[in-house]
Amino acid sequence: MRIALPSFLIALGQRLSRRGEKGPAKEKPAKPERVGPLPVRDHVTIDTRPVHMPAFDQALVAVVLALVAFGLVMVFSASVALPDSPKFAKYAHTYFLGRHAMSIAIGAVVALAVVQVPMSFWEKHAPLVFLVAIVLLVVVLLPFVGKVVNYSRRWIPLGFMNFQPSEFAKLAIAMYAASYMVRKMEVKENFIRAVWPMALATAFVGVLLLRQPDMGAFIVIATIAMGILFLGGVNGRMFLLIATVLVAVFCVIIAFDDLRRERIFAYLDPWNPKYAQGKAYQLTHSLIAFGRGELFGQGLGSSVEKLHYLPEAHTDFLLAVIGEELGFVGVASVIVLFFWLTRRIFVIGRQAVALDRVFAGLMTQGIGIWMGAQAFINMGVNLGVLPTKGLTLPLMSYGGSAILMNLVALALVVRVDLESRVLMRGGGA
Repeated sequence: MRIALPSFLIALGQRLSRRGEKGPAKEKPAKPERVGPLPVRDHVTIDTRPVHMPAFDQALVAVVLALVAFGLVMVFSASVALPDSPKFAKYAHTYFLGRHAMSIAIGAVVALAVVQVPMSFWEKHAPLVFLVAIVLLVVVLLPFVGKVVNYSRRWIPLGFMNFQPSEFAKLAIAMYAASYMVRKMEVKENFIRAVWPMALATAFVGVLLLRQPDMGAFIVIATIAMGILFLGGVNGRMFLLIATVLVAVFCVIIAFDDLRRERIFAYLDPWNPKYAQGKAYQLTHSLIAFGRGELFGQGLGSSVEKLHYLPEAHTDFLLAVIGEELGFVGVASVIVLFFWLTRRIFVIGRQAVALDRVFAGLMTQGIGIWMGAQAFINMGVNLGVLPTKGLTLPLMSYGGSAILMNLVALALVVRVDLESRVLMRGGGA
């Protein structure tokens, strides 16, 4: 029996059979919507210039060069009249200028070499550097080695210059104290284990320095050691105890030393006729020089006090000549430059500590204490704020080993900054 199907069902079956032969129908991709131009803000500009990070702290180097150059000019001005004195009659008028320039050149060459050495080398050999400093402090006391100048045995003659071991000891104590705090970091709350060994090392150096004698260098070295212990995290009560002991030691030294006791009395009353022509002679003429300088000074080269009135005008009392010739403006400029330099060194040290480079950071801050404390003491002595000490003005005063070690220490600061910059850019120190 045949069943008749409706015509529309027959047509549907034929269409499905034809689609099965051709395969499944492909869907046409949707056409993308047309997007109009993006809005542009005319006031927004993009700087496509590459960002350059300087390879070293250019401002720090510039300030150091400015202080060194300024010191060279003032050393010549302060020493140009010295050959007129019988004591220096055999010297040319440019003798001290030439010697100082040679010391700067030697210091620059050594500093360029030191800045190439990674800080890991100094961290590893910091105890050895400190040991070398102690050996040199012992050697300088030997009668056939050490050179005596003004009743003090502080220099080792090297032919081309006289080397002063106490200047090297300042850098050595900064390295050793930083290394010591890194090694003793876990016991810094225990006084005996954390502080006592460092106190003994500093005391031993102090005994050798007082044998020269060089009280000023001992004060600076003790300040560096105490500062690094404090910055390294030593308990505040321990720090106060150390400070009390040091003050007591200095008081005992002054009490049993007639020379230093007379200096204290002269400092307290410099215009007393008893001291004005004796222990206060340098101080009174230094104050006269500052008084003559007034605001803008007498003019470069016009100092009267340097004409055999003010002793050691080109070394310990260079700031007094600056005050007389360039006035308050010149002295204020020197103070501002040293303040900026010390602050910048501390910033570099703090940055290194933040990058977990504790030895480099503490050593750098120790160098900052050295520069700042010695500059402060020298300025205080010149201005009559502190008793007379045989300390030069860093980077400026005449002195071969002093300028050499100052430049070497600052080269280490530049190296610490270089390595910190490399780390911050994702490299390795």
